[in-house]
Amino acid sequence: MSRALQALRGRLPTATSISLTAIDVDIDDFLVNLDELSHWPAGDHGNVRWQPELLALVEQNNADASTAAAVLSGTGERASTPPSPGDLLGGGWIGNLNDLQLEHLVKLAGLSHGANFSVPGAGKTRMGLALFQARRDRGLVQRMLVVCPKSAQESWQNETLVCYSPEAAPRVAAMDTSTVPQADIVLINYERLPDARAALLNWLKARTSMLVLDEAHRMKLGAAGAWGSVCLALGPYAAHRLILTGTPAPNGPRDLENLMSFVWPGQGRRAVSRAIAGNDLRTASQKLRPLFVRTTKAQLHLPDVDIKTVPVDLSPLHRELYDALLGQVSRRVRSGSDEIEALGRITLYLLMAATTPALLAPGASRYDPLPYRVPPLIPPADSSLSELMRDLPAYELAPKYQAALKIVSDNSARGRKTIVWSTFVRNLTSLEELLKAYSPAVVHGGTLDRTEQLRRFREDDDCMVLLSNPATLGEGVSLHHECHEAVYLDRDFAAGRFLQSQDRIHRLGLAPGTETRIRILVANETIDELVAARLADKLRFMGGILDDPDVLQLSDLEEEPDSSVGMNTNDVAALLGYLSRAS
Repeated sequence: MSRALQALRGRLPTATSISLTAIDVDIDDFLVNLDELSHWPAGDHGNVRWQPELLALVEQNNADASTAAAVLSGTGERASTPPSPGDLLGGGWIGNLNDLQLEHLVKLAGLSHGANFSVPGAGKTRMGLALFQARRDRGLVQRMLVVCPKSAQESWQNETLVCYSPEAAPRVAAMDTSTVPQADIVLINYERLPDARAALLNWLKARTSMLVLDEAHRMKLGAAGAWGSVCLALGPYAAHRLILTGTPAPNGPRDLENLMSFVWPGQGRRAVSRAIAGNDLRTASQKLRPLFVRTTKAQLHLPDVDIKTVPVDLSPLHRELYDALLGQVSRRVRSGSDEIEALGRITLYLLMAATTPALLAPGASRYDPLPYRVPPLIPPADSSLSELMRDLPAYELAPKYQAALKIVSDNSARGRKTIVWSTFVRNLTSLEELLKAYSPAVVHGGTLDRTEQLRRFREDDDCMVLLSNPATLGEGVSLHHECHEAVYLDRDFAAGRFLQSQDRIHRLGLAPGTETRIRILVANETIDELVAARLADKLRFMGGILDDPDVLQLSDLEEEPDSSVGMNTNDVAALLGYLSRAS
């Protein structure tokens, strides 16, 4: 038996030996490669005993795989025949669903597991709650685990209050410690998953549960990512699985396959893989259409958004410092330091320098606002470049800051609030000082009172500007009722973060006739122009994905923070070309 077990271990990629008579293997790996058990010696079959819980899991997984294969091939019915929309939600539900949402609810209720790939701002949170209510009302699940960005937790809590009558509202709680809270709906952010894996497994096993991945593109790396591996481990223990994302395939069919492997794990993954094998992203999405629903941007019938680029000229001193820095990093690249991590850092340096080289000068902390001086001083003639970079705020106000201040001032005079986006926290803290007259709210990764900051921006008539970065507030927050103006101080190569952040103010529920304006500041003859060109290429390429030509699909959303600033291989090639021309 030990020889057969060790032979089996060699055929399972994640298997490790505990002893001669025991191995450990990831559940998804076991389910995917279940047919490897057929190699077990025939004479030893009588000694094989299945743990009842594991046997039930395997049988359910095979049933799900058969369902997925039948639906994809068009040869079978869905997992169950759904009732009419009026019968789905039962008592206690008071949330409004439009006709398209009801149609999608019926389709998802007819699948044992599913996906909602609607564009950002289409109401996916409410759809997830509605599906949970439909399954709970029919006795199919008792509770729900939602994995989502921390910024999206407020939306789940608020939507629950809006969609249920007070006496019927499920209890909602965020998991902020190592213990799963007592609640009907438990929220946990992706960053906590690795440490919470064991507790969540026990929670899912204890009672029939629905598992939802909100902004599911965050686990697009699948088993290769820290978050994706936990999601794949939890998935098989959920009675029903649902993923929510407007960007199911940031970089191609493989991302789509990884996401759908969570929805249909194990043998179901094989059905999905066979359906999309050898196909491009458009064909793959068409083949998988029976397994997901999608609302396009056009179907939301939103008022048009006015997006314009605002070119910004650098001052002579700023130009001198930027060109000097560009020359330094170009020489570094020529010396052979072209690893993706190094290029990512170089990109960050150049993006900072395009706004103001002073961002690269050290402060007491990396969040210290730049010490601007009014009136400005005249720089000494004998200053070195490093001294000029350090003292630049004393000599002039950065041109992009000037442009942002004018836009915020003009909007405020019209009674319109503005959100200003920047990748860099030091930009946010510097603008906080410069925009004091407009009582700015500030939200970034280090903000401790983000809820209060958002409340102030929404409710305080004196708070006319919100300063934030797309990585922190680009997902899960709705600001479209209070704010219709956005300014981008800078952008990186991550098209997904850019478009997700746009949809904070341009989404379902926007009043007819609302004027939404977005202004993108681009420093002339800097890396800003390269970023703009690369983003335009990505958006054109992604525009036709999922048969949705009217919306430019999201791309390059990062699963976990890194230094590549959303760069893919084409971005790297473009950056190297830019640096080569500068040398």
